[in-house]
Amino acid sequence: GMDPVWQSASNKIIFQNSFKMKLSIIIGVIHMVFGVCMSVVNHGYFGNGIYVLLEFLPQVLFLILLFAYMCVLMFMKWILYGPPDHESIYCAPSVLITFINMMLFKDSNSGKDPKFKDCDPYMYPYQNSIQMGLVLLAVLCIPVMLLGKPIYLLCCGGLKKHHKEGQEEEPAGEIWIHQAIHTVEYILSTISHTASYLRLWALSLAHAQLSEVLWQMVFNMGLVMGIEYYGGIIIYIFFAFWAFGTIAILILMEGLSAFLHTLRLHWVEFCSKFYSGNGYLFIPFSFKRIISQEDEEE
Repeated sequence: GMDPVWQSASNKIIFQNSFKMKLSIIIGVIHMVFGVCMSVVNHGYFGNGIYVLLEFLPQVLFLILLFAYMCVLMFMKWILYGPPDHESIYCAPSVLITFINMMLFKDSNSGKDPKFKDCDPYMYPYQNSIQMGLVLLAVLCIPVMLLGKPIYLLCCGGLKKHHKEGQEEEPAGEIWIHQAIHTVEYILSTISHTASYLRLWALSLAHAQLSEVLWQMVFNMGLVMGIEYYGGIIIYIFFAFWAFGTIAILILMEGLSAFLHTLRLHWVEFCSKFYSGNGYLFIPFSFKRIISQEDEEE
């Protein structure tokens, strides 16, 4: 939990926004990594164990090497920088700037603000070299995702196993195009889907502000009016308005909004990591079609 004293702090919004934003990203990365791990169950069920090496392993490594590492930086920032050292919080590096410099292979010391000249932009020794290695390993996962499955299907006899009975064989060009689209879509989705989890931060911020408005502008007014004998009656009246607003706005409207957002996060950001939906074409029940099929068989 969070210390209740933050509710009376002047920098409450700044602190809570930073905390909730990082927490949303951490929840999102854990959710997406779990979704990618669910694909192992699909590969095992359909007897495609080789796809664990050709698809699952590079996908989960790409996600962990970049975005899980960013979550590690968030935890390190919370742990390493604190009140004991009076310069510690002032010198805490931005995780976002550090991640951008990491992707651009840029030294964090270059272009640093002169007022932070005495602050170390790195959280641990050899951080720049380690980050370059992580990015290079993540880049090496891309050719495996792009070339691994098509080469296996075309050169190692996996094409017949790939197609079920009654399905036409897919041309080699279509396999390459489909895999290229899937690879590009996955790489771009790791960025867009991670940013999409920031909606949790926005929902939390909106809910907190609405609850504070209802408390300060409605129920709190009945507590500070200072009426001696009629104060109890006034409090009951204000409580009725406050309870109605809590149920109508914070529970019903905000609950529906949160449900819609979590439905989108599960369907798009989570299910897209393992669910493909490739099955049999839906054919509605029809007596006419059944009779015509029986006539053709006769």
